[in-house]
This record gives sequence, structure tokens and C-alpha cells, in this order.
Amino acid sequence: MQMPKPTDTDKERFHHLVPDDPRVETKPMFGNLGAFVNGNMFMGLFGADVGVKLPDDVRDELLAVDGAGPFGPPERPMGGYVTLPAAWVEDAEQAQPWVQRSLDHIGALPPKAAKKSRRQRSAS
Repeated sequence: MQMPKPTDTDKERFHHLVPDDPRVETKPMFGNLGAFVNGNMFMGLFGADVGVKLPDDVRDELLAVDGAGPFGPPERPMGGYVTLPAAWVEDAEQAQPWVQRSLDHIGALPPKAAKKSRRQRSAS
């Protein structure tokens, strides 16, 4: 599986879409970026594509929009995530409501438990 690399412009657009919320953390993921709330990813960057995780009914609504589609590698898209139309990534005004819906949805989940380090696992 070939992992696309985002350009500096792609990363800048992604950061511009990340909500200004103290709960949100942005981290590198496999050469791309992810935005997390309570340890759960709600938005990701895969090459130039920005994807958001949404509840089923809202996801279907977004998938009906021209230019939206599966998020991640074509042979193995990420479940629950939808790629925002490329034009929306350029125009943050159109993308922001969907990003906020994703943050609200994932932010309502319980915090993800921290994984034990190798040292902690071997001591158990």
C-alpha cells in the first residue's frame, strides 16, 4: 500500500481547518496528520485529502455531496470517515460545519485509554 505524502500546502490547509478548541491535539500519523479529541481521531489528512468521522446518518448526507467519498487508501478505506470535497478544503467556510460535526460526535465518546508502554507490558 502506497502512503501518499501531503505537501506543506496540504498540511497548512489541514491545520487551518482544525478547530480552535483546547481539547484538540494534532499529531503526525504515518507521514500524514490526525486531529484528536480525548485521544480519538475525528479528522485526518491522507495526502491532500481531509477526512472526518461522522455518525452514520450524517455520513450518508455528506457522501451524497459531489466530491465526497471514502477516506484513506482505496484498497482499505477507514471505516466511518468521509473525505471532504477538495473544493471545500480550499474554502474553509464550507468545510467547517462538517469538521465541527465530527468534533462534536467524537468528542462525546469516552476518552481513549492510554496504551501501556513496552516496559509496563513486560512488567505485568
